[in-house]
Amino acid sequence: MGSSLLNRRYRSRRGRLNHTITECRAEGNYTLWLRFDDGLEGRVYLGDLVSTTHSALSDEASFNRVAIDPVSNGLTWGGGIDLDPEFLYRDLANKAQAALH
Repeated sequence: MGSSLLNRRYRSRRGRLNHTITECRAEGNYTLWLRFDDGLEGRVYLGDLVSTTHSALSDEASFNRVAIDPVSNGLTWGGGIDLDPEFLYRDLANKAQAALH
């Protein structure tokens, strides 16, 4: 029974999409330009997030020091601030879909 639970847990994780950020560029006004491994690319505005939950990034110079974490494939800043790539991917995918309609 233990191995069947392990296999079930493994199967559920396998179906989850894992997108990798391949390029990231900070632009003015708390905006990032991102490209993902499947070719999806675009701009994400993070000013609302910075002003509400990550005040350490309220200085635009600090915000511009964004990097791609090689382990999580998410975005990271000094001070332990990280953003999940799936959150960013969904935002860009939703914008791309809305632009088609």
